[in-house]
Amino acid sequence: MTKTVSAIAASRPSLFSEKTGLADELIDAFLAVRNETERRAAPLSPEDQLIQSMPDASPAKWHRAHTTWFFEQFLLGEHCSGYKPYHPDYAFLFNSYYVSAGPRHARARRGDLTRPSADEITAYRRHVDAAVVKFFREAGEEKLSAMAPLVEVGLNHEQQHQELMYTDILHAFAQNPIPPAYDPSWQFPAAGGSGEDWIELTEGIHSIGHAGDSFHFDNEKPVHRALVGPVRLARNLVTNADWIAFMADGGYTTPTLWLMDGFAAATNEQWQAPGHWREIDGQWHIMTLAGLKPVDPASPVSHISYYEADAFARWRGQHLPTEMEWEVAARAGLLNDAFGIVWQWTRSAYSPYPGYRAIEGALGEYNGKFMVNQLVLRGSSLATPDGHSRVTYRNFFYPHHRWQFTGLRLADYAD
Repeated sequence: MTKTVSAIAASRPSLFSEKTGLADELIDAFLAVRNETERRAAPLSPEDQLIQSMPDASPAKWHRAHTTWFFEQFLLGEHCSGYKPYHPDYAFLFNSYYVSAGPRHARARRGDLTRPSADEITAYRRHVDAAVVKFFREAGEEKLSAMAPLVEVGLNHEQQHQELMYTDILHAFAQNPIPPAYDPSWQFPAAGGSGEDWIELTEGIHSIGHAGDSFHFDNEKPVHRALVGPVRLARNLVTNADWIAFMADGGYTTPTLWLMDGFAAATNEQWQAPGHWREIDGQWHIMTLAGLKPVDPASPVSHISYYEADAFARWRGQHLPTEMEWEVAARAGLLNDAFGIVWQWTRSAYSPYPGYRAIEGALGEYNGKFMVNQLVLRGSSLATPDGHSRVTYRNFFYPHHRWQFTGLRLADYAD
């Protein structure tokens, strides 16, 4: 497995400082990511950590356990001689979708797992952390160099779950009629707004995808060439004020603005506003990590599905950009708030780049098998951990999903 995993990452991955020996680099990077998971879980009660508010979400306790199982399964279990799993049932409980790694508990039933408790998961994490650190200290430089790409995959995998911990608990809290606050001091990040409203991409052939050996997921390669432009892209993200105007003009009730499946979803789910919005005494509020707050008209709109983004673009007489257009503009530094506020829907299907091949083994299930029926989002969100963003990153969700921090910017092809 080591050789095939190395195809995704460099032997000295980007999370590692290279200022000390490789063992120390691995330990520091590993513990930094593992501690960030625990920092995000710290404000949650045991009851908070158990809840699963819908099948697409997972309990915080499960996220903490699954990311631990990942290192136990793929690092310790396959490369640490003599290691024995912490508990014989945990592989079944905390495997997610790695069919090659064995059977697993049903995704929609993760919230049924009252046991093991949150404290037992803490003990599990500490056990595996100690075993991994011991492995790093005792393995030789050659073995560590071979293992480094696998470790980097695991750390980036855990960072993805850190983002899900925020979005999943926010969805759960949003179902509560007495809206809880994850962090009363949390604030939505301020958006930038400098420069002209639109940027121009002239027609040209551009290289798309991740070049070089720094860390990337396999779905970001191979690098290939694409014809992009002419097109204008909005420099700024669509705001809540923009969205309120769409709503006031009957955006959610005008079928000609919507894809058929989208209008069916909006009708069946009774969408009248973005996810987590509530109308109170004629004023719109939004559920945030700080609790229920008035909607700020100047903030970028968030918690919208692809269907809603597409309908809004059609209402404006414009379009969503392709992921290639977004990448070219972001690489040139032309987009405000490309990163750190909301993921941005593109109209590009999540499909393999020309020449893509999934890596061999269980980790080959990480991205490739999901390349159908989903749409690509680019950028990153306020929930994305530091160091987990790059211009070639391809996030992907189904078009009806809107519990993530997802928004949009527009494209225009008018002459």
